[in-house]
Amino acid sequence: MPRRALATAVAFLLALSLGATAPAAAADPPQQWRSYWVDAFNEGVYTPAQVTKLVQDAQAINANALIVQIARRYDCFCNRALYPRTDAAIAPAPYDPLDEVIAQGHAAGLEVHAWVNVNTMWNAAAPHSSPDHVFNKHGLSATGADRWLNKKADGTERVGNNAFMDPANPAANNYTVAAIQSIVREYDVDGINLDYVRYPDFSSTTTHSDWGYSEVSLARFRAATGRTDTPMPSDQQFTDWRREQMTGLVRKIYLGMWEADPQARLSMDGITYGFGPQSVGGWEKTRTYAEVLQDWKGWLSEGIMDTVVAMNYKRNWMPDQKQMYDEWTEVLADWQGDRQAVVGPALYLNSVPDSLAQVRSALAPTAAGNTAAGWSGYSYANPSMAGVGQPAAVRDGERAKLVEALTVGPNAPFADEAVVPTMPWKASPTDGHVAGRVALRDGTALDQVTVSLKPILGHGVTQTRRTDGDGWFGFVHVESGLYFVTVALPDGTVGRSLAVVRVSNGKIADADLTGLIKL
Repeated sequence: MPRRALATAVAFLLALSLGATAPAAAADPPQQWRSYWVDAFNEGVYTPAQVTKLVQDAQAINANALIVQIARRYDCFCNRALYPRTDAAIAPAPYDPLDEVIAQGHAAGLEVHAWVNVNTMWNAAAPHSSPDHVFNKHGLSATGADRWLNKKADGTERVGNNAFMDPANPAANNYTVAAIQSIVREYDVDGINLDYVRYPDFSSTTTHSDWGYSEVSLARFRAATGRTDTPMPSDQQFTDWRREQMTGLVRKIYLGMWEADPQARLSMDGITYGFGPQSVGGWEKTRTYAEVLQDWKGWLSEGIMDTVVAMNYKRNWMPDQKQMYDEWTEVLADWQGDRQAVVGPALYLNSVPDSLAQVRSALAPTAAGNTAAGWSGYSYANPSMAGVGQPAAVRDGERAKLVEALTVGPNAPFADEAVVPTMPWKASPTDGHVAGRVALRDGTALDQVTVSLKPILGHGVTQTRRTDGDGWFGFVHVESGLYFVTVALPDGTVGRSLAVVRVSNGKIADADLTGLIKL
């Protein structure tokens, strides 16, 4: 027992022996997510001194977590990951920004979530210095399946200097999963926060995506559907198929993280463009679902996303945008189900009083009586509209005003401390998962074949999944018990029960079917 704790215990027992009344047990602090997003395009983690200031500033608003951008464009503000180390002007090696944030953050009682951009490959005229960077190996100089670039219907692959990863490319997805696993395995992070886990912006309309026209993407779509044409961007079958590729990648990341660390939280930055589903005719009509093909509502429902941190970037001082903010805040709280949703306002678009109003709105119960899991401010670097583009002293002054608004006074929303909400489905799991791969005896992956998971003794329900481009499949949060795994083969026949798996609470059952099929 630490010396301070031992002294406290002795004093307590002595007081009781003298007839003192035992004090009432202190109430547990409330569970409410509170964090800053800390982007890596601005200073904040470039040196140990900056990290010290960041941690102190987070403590000042009674935050309990930091979402720190570690992988911007497949480069890393860290030394021990599959991604190459960033070329940004950080302190020289052996300085490791992620190590430093974890060490100082954890010492201060803050969780640290590594913010990783998923489908943004590169965004500069000059390439990264490492020949192993994906833009150097799988960008403009690559051909065929080795070219991981996403492409628009008109053939465009870059918007300015921005290049994007194709979520329909199997090798690109495997690299992404492995890179995220490397961070989870090498660093004591509390979670991974996914950004740009969607198709790119820059489409011609807000009702569909112009992206997804790489050679690999079109070939896989045609193989899956039997079509031979090139679909229009508005083609519903093609749109649904592209959205499935994004969901499949999230599922693979989720189980990949579970394999590396079952307790690590997977969160993501949810799109909330425009008005909410209340105004546009439902979830499927939102720009989130229709334009950038991001189904975070479905991911929460399936359980492949622990926490949606919604980028609810709206100006509180503009009536239309205030309505947008309120609509998205309502559905975030109401759609959480058994998972969690956090409202993430844009501090840089608002004055401190307007940001305070948005905090109160985010934490208020909805008409259905639900409350969002918490708040995350974007961003640490620009804590108010008045500080954008201003010297550090001005921004620090605005941050001090935000601290006062959030923490000072009896009605201040963050006057008291809170803890990050627990994840019962990970802390005390009552179900398990199944993952595997389907391939021919020569090792050829069977892409987009249907795999069925069927209970043997009546427990659970039958589920189906289609394999990804590497033949991988996964079922999450499956009731414990015995299951058959069957495969619908490409020739139209249904394979016999090719595997029997036992699903156990908190475990991933291996249903590897590699080499078991010969056509």
